[in-house]
This record gives sequence, C-alpha cells and structure tokens, in this order.
Amino acid sequence: MKLNPLQNDRAAGVLVTLAAGDALGAGYEFGAPLPDGTPVTMKGGGPFGFAPAEWTDDTSMAVAIAEAFLDALAAPGSPSALDATVRAWTAWAADAKDVGAQTSAVIAAARRAAVEAGRSDVDAADFTAAAAAFHARTGRSAGNGSLMRTAPLALAYLGRGPEELMAQAAAVSALTHTDPDAQEACGLWCVAIRQAVLTGELDVRAGLPLLPAGRAALWLERIEVAERSRPRDFARNGWVVEAFQGAWSAIHSTSASGAGPAHLRAALEEAVRGDRDTDTVAAIAGGLLGAAYGYSAVPFEWRQHLHGWPGLRARDLMMLGMELGRGEGRRLDSWPRAITQDYSMWGRTDALVQHPHDDGVWLGGVASVTLVAELGIDAVVSLCRLGIDDVPGVDVADHATFWVIDSYDAGDNAHPDFVLREAAAAVERYRAEGKTVLLHCVRAESRTPTVAALYGAMVADLSPLRALEDVRRVLPGAQPNALFMKLLGVADAHAEGSGLQPL
Repeated sequence: MKLNPLQNDRAAGVLVTLAAGDALGAGYEFGAPLPDGTPVTMKGGGPFGFAPAEWTDDTSMAVAIAEAFLDALAAPGSPSALDATVRAWTAWAADAKDVGAQTSAVIAAARRAAVEAGRSDVDAADFTAAAAAFHARTGRSAGNGSLMRTAPLALAYLGRGPEELMAQAAAVSALTHTDPDAQEACGLWCVAIRQAVLTGELDVRAGLPLLPAGRAALWLERIEVAERSRPRDFARNGWVVEAFQGAWSAIHSTSASGAGPAHLRAALEEAVRGDRDTDTVAAIAGGLLGAAYGYSAVPFEWRQHLHGWPGLRARDLMMLGMELGRGEGRRLDSWPRAITQDYSMWGRTDALVQHPHDDGVWLGGVASVTLVAELGIDAVVSLCRLGIDDVPGVDVADHATFWVIDSYDAGDNAHPDFVLREAAAAVERYRAEGKTVLLHCVRAESRTPTVAALYGAMVADLSPLRALEDVRRVLPGAQPNALFMKLLGVADAHAEGSGLQPL
C-alpha cells in the first residue's frame, strides 16, 4: 500500500512505541500504583530482572507476528504466517525470561501434539487445538496475552478492509486465547490502530459496528467506563478486558496534554503509574499511540537503548513497521533496510566545520560520516536517511537518527519542532557523556544549521536566531527553510532587521 509521509511515520511508530511502553513498564510490573508526577524511566529490573530499556514478552511475541507476516508477503510459497508465528514463539519461549502462564501451557501442549504426530515443528493447528483444550479444561482463557502482541496485524492489513482485519485478529488470538473477550479485544484494538495509521485519529470505537449488536453494546459500556476512570482503577488488568480498559483510560485521561509527543509521553507514563501488569498495559497503549503520532513522536531517550529479543533495536522495529505497512515485503535495496544510502547525485556533501560554540561538535554533510574514526568522533546525530552500514565504528546507542525532511510543507514532517529540538537535546546528551559528536544532514544547509543553532542556544545562553548567525559564519551556505526558521523564532525571514539573507 502506498503511504504518504505522515502515514509512513505512523506505521513506523507502532512497534517502536509498543516496545517503549513495554520497556518503561518492565521495571514497575506488579508494583503498587505510583503517585501522580512520579518520574517513570526505563530502569529495568522488576520481578523478571530485565535490563534497562529491554522489552519483555509483549514485544517479543509481537515481533514474531510482524516478521512472520512480513515474510509471508515476500514469499507466498513459504509456510503460512500463522505457522511461522507459532514456530517463532516456540523458539523464543525456550529461553525467555518470562512467558505468561496460559501461553506457556499452550506452547507445551502444542509441542507434545507435534511430537506425538511425528513432526519436528509445531503448526498453527497444534496451537489452536491446545488453546481450545486449555479453555475447555479451565473454563477461562481471557488473559491479556493476546491483546499485548496484536498491533502488527493492523499494519499487515492496512490495505484491506477492517472486517478482514477483525477476523484475522480473532484467529491470531485463538492461537493461545480462545475466549470471545480476548478475540474481540484484539479485533477492536487492531481496527483502532489501522484507523490511526491511516488518519491520525484515536478512535477505539471504530470497530464496534463489526461486532454483533449485543457484544458491541457491551464493549461500548466497557469503553465508557474506561473514559470515566484511570488505569489504577483496573485492579484486574491481567484480564484482557481490564487491560484494554486500562490502556484506553491512559490515553483518554491524558488527552488534555495535547496531541502528539506530549500526549504520547503522558499516556505511557500514566499507564505505568497504574500498577500491576504495567508493561502490558503500557505496551497495548503504545501500539495505538504510535499509530496515531508516529515514530517521530517517540522521545530519543526512550529509543536510544531500546532493545530485546531476538537481538533487535529501535531501528529494527521501525523497519518492520514501515515494511509491514507498505505491504511490499523486505526491500533489501531501499531505505531503511539498504546497506548504504546513495547521495552521489546531491552535489557537494563534504562540508565539515566545528560548532562555533563547542569545538567538541562537528557540523557536516553526509560525506563526513566516513571520517568519524579519523576525527575521533564517538557519537553521530543524523538528520537524513542512512543505510545500515553507513556509520561504521559507532555503537548503535551512540548513533541518534531523526526523521526529518528538509521541507516547509506541513504534510512532509510530523512534529518537526519536537524532532529538531530532540536532535539538539541528543547532541547535548552525548556531550554530557564526554563524547565528541558529529551532527549532519546531506549538505549541511538546512537541517544541520537549524539543530546547530538550537544546540548553540542551549550551551551559549543565546537566542536561537543569534546562535544561527554564529553558525552561518562557519557554514556560509546555511539556509534553513522557512518552516525551520519559524522554529528558530523568525516569523518572516525577509523581515527588515532580521540580519539574514533572503531564503
């Protein structure tokens, strides 16, 4: 499916924000509610000993779904996406720090069934049968374990109707959780995510017309209860219904924070402060928030060290979300999966100067990334697209990437003011760690001088406009576009007395 730039950003944000919420909540799982205003960090720990910024089973199981459905798009003759999903879950569970009790029981039963049938691999039928048997034996299977992982399905079905998505969400839930509450919760949340990616709207009611009238009325009542409550009010959030309510309550109760990055942060922190199954409620909320606000709305401090099974980082989740949303499979020769990004047609990209307010910061064009070792550069802040291997020798946590297009068209960039300020804050963060930093875009003409001016304003106690004037003395070709100039405090770059050349 062809996505516009904002839809592309939102598709890329779904899995990253799900994982961010998951990793935020991991260190607080099963704790008591936190007082309002208590800082929430990716501190790690918790009952299962996760590392700081490490995601849990919520994201790991979602990654398996995403990769299975992505591979199915690329290779129609491969095993079904459902078969590939359950095989990945089985491999993951063998060494996982935490596997939900119901999911663990289903995996064990499915493996026994495969062995008894003389097969080395489980398949989706083994899982569905094991889940149905679990439900028949216990009389319940409505834990939150299927809702927490469901977000990738919405991306895989962006180009199809919501009815088909609702049915597939029920089928994937039934691999481990057959209860109607679990299946319907997954369907409703998936339809809401699909709607958010396509339109930017947060509408958890979008899937209600797809349910039978009685069930739709029941879910509407549950949604309205969530909107009168806060996450801490749902003491049984291990149950899928209260996990759903807790996640929507976190989003709805913080809507006064405004749209975009501020709301995303406030909602995920609210979800974590709600206690008990904090990682799962925040992961569920994160999938929908990322769909509405995008990758660009996720704070760099949350993305920097984000990691988890099977050895992935935030960039990998961004790639998965984007490629699933496009529906074209893995594109090995295209950004973001390409090994290198070709800028040979862009003319001079070799600008390289030291920041006028901090000689520990270099400002450059994209060609300067080849000089990081020679210059003793420890960290790189990139404002343009790069291939996977374009910055050798720099640790992944020391390479900050920001999604910003050099354009004054509001339809090309989501939250450009937030993104550019986050980039400046990343430079400051690395410098506080004693690192030498390269800040670059393609030609160091618009994005780089804008962020350099914002950083200069921070460290030299200047206005951004004055800092830009200093930057332009070392980068004479600097010409931030009109949108970026507004961010720097120039409503009209042609205004008399601005001290700037016409753009």
